[in-house]
Amino acid sequence: MTIGVAILGGGIFAREEHKPAVEASKHLTLKAVYSRSLKSAKTLEVDESQVDLYSDDSGAGKSLDDLLARTDIQAVIIALPIKNQPEYVRKVLSVGKHVLSEKPVAENVKQAAELIKWYHSEIEPKGVTWGVAENVRYTNTSVHAAEAVKGKGRQLTFRLRMQTLVDGGKYFETDWRKVPTHQGGFLLDGGVHFTAGIRMMLGKDNPLVSLSAHSAQLQKHLPPVDTVEGTAKSKQGTVGTISISFGTTHKGSEWAVGCEDGFVSVTGNKVTVDGKTEEIQDEGTGVPHEVRAWGEALAAGKVNERQSPEEALADLELIEAMLRSGEQGGVPIKLEHQEW
Repeated sequence: MTIGVAILGGGIFAREEHKPAVEASKHLTLKAVYSRSLKSAKTLEVDESQVDLYSDDSGAGKSLDDLLARTDIQAVIIALPIKNQPEYVRKVLSVGKHVLSEKPVAENVKQAAELIKWYHSEIEPKGVTWGVAENVRYTNTSVHAAEAVKGKGRQLTFRLRMQTLVDGGKYFETDWRKVPTHQGGFLLDGGVHFTAGIRMMLGKDNPLVSLSAHSAQLQKHLPPVDTVEGTAKSKQGTVGTISISFGTTHKGSEWAVGCEDGFVSVTGNKVTVDGKTEEIQDEGTGVPHEVRAWGEALAAGKVNERQSPEEALADLELIEAMLRSGEQGGVPIKLEHQEW
């Protein structure tokens, strides 16, 4: 028996990533799609003889409330603009449906912490689960690199560098990204992927505890800021740098950790361990693994640890702390949500 799933959202990621990932999962069956307009819901290009479409303009019996009233839908993927996510997470969890919501967990740490507290006190005791998606945690590259770091002894230094220039493309052309109401613009939307990656390599036993950063808006079309350059220190004394920019012509990316017994670095799909480079094959973006893991966790009646809301909160906190530090000329920020 499979679990009936609905997707909320008619955007690019829902169409290109979530829909095919659900269809490929042996534990999940796509039953319905909701978006604010029927036109948007149709962009997922589902077989309408098998999957029902719901929207605010579809008339009687086709509203979101009608979808959520269906007993054959037990779980919902929420892939909406960042600002809207928490409202829908609350709504769907409150009617007893399991949720996988897209990253970031919320648009700021305060809102995220309040939502997580509410979930644990009001929803989790009822046996309803909430996971937050972060596909970087499910790429073979990230998993391989994190495992390699574990065998290298005490961590000494780390580096996160992700630099590119967003000057168009399908994601930039979405209205809520071009004129963001959430803090940090692309730094929040895309940056949590990269903070998730470095946190994964450092591991739960060595969380970051403080950081300092400078920020800038280098491109007029990327408000409010598009670049952060920071330094950070971990619980075990590891020191390192975090450089994330969506507004520079100097392009490239790397996650790296130097340890007493060697080093591990990731560039693209290549993992280098002590100078030996291996190309790792990934299943797309990691979303197929991620959705499959969610389905397996639902079937087992639990939340996959890599999808816990607390993991997503820790990713978000690093971005927000860099933004706050940058606004204050690089003042050090103490991190409070990296351990739980």
